[in-house]
Amino acid sequence: MRRIGILAHSAEGAALCFLEACHEGERRLGAHHHPDVVMDIEQMGASVTDWDRGDLAPIATRFRRAAERLAAAGADFWICPDNTAHMALEAMSEPLPLPGLHIAEIVASEAVRRGFRKIGITGTRWTMEGQVYPAAFARRKLDFAVPPPTERAAIQSIIMDELVRGKVIDASRRRLADVVSDLAREGCDAVVLGCTELPMLIDDSTSPLPTLDSTRLLARAAVDVALGDAPLPAWRGGPHG
Repeated sequence: MRRIGILAHSAEGAALCFLEACHEGERRLGAHHHPDVVMDIEQMGASVTDWDRGDLAPIATRFRRAAERLAAAGADFWICPDNTAHMALEAMSEPLPLPGLHIAEIVASEAVRRGFRKIGITGTRWTMEGQVYPAAFARRKLDFAVPPPTERAAIQSIIMDELVRGKVIDASRRRLADVVSDLAREGCDAVVLGCTELPMLIDDSTSPLPTLDSTRLLARAAVDVALGDAPLPAWRGGPHG
């Protein structure tokens, strides 16, 4: 059995992903059994200013150190349960010491498997305005839409001021559902929860559209690799696809 390394960035999403990997292991292996998991996390606060000014280099350096520590702890591969972080991971020029799964590639593949055609993208402002998801969707000829600027700002605030700090507020759940309703009116047939904290706020029971839960999809894909049901990934950071 391969050991999963979690290269964490935001604590709440990483914790949810860790728990889902353990629960998925139990579902497949039986009570009290799951793949070995090691996790590394530096304080996200060290990177927030870098995100604000679009400086990916110091963030990538922190992720490289984390990947080195995961390798030293015996991880066979890594996952990063943070969608925005993949911008820095894709910007790396030198390969990481371990291969990793790409969260947007997993989500996009699931969208194809489920027959969706146009995906609404929610997440941090950086994710909604960046190219991680559009590129993954384009490789599969999927269309997409993002909320307008005022709604992007509202989701950014919900994530950064509430969810990553463990605050789940009903009014924010309703606001996010309203955004998803607008995406449905734009022709979207599914929405990606493109921040690993967003499943704390909305799911298929509260969303106007079917959800693509990036947190749980990533965890389940990691268990596939750990159990040998999927091959080790080849990606070690840098451009994907």
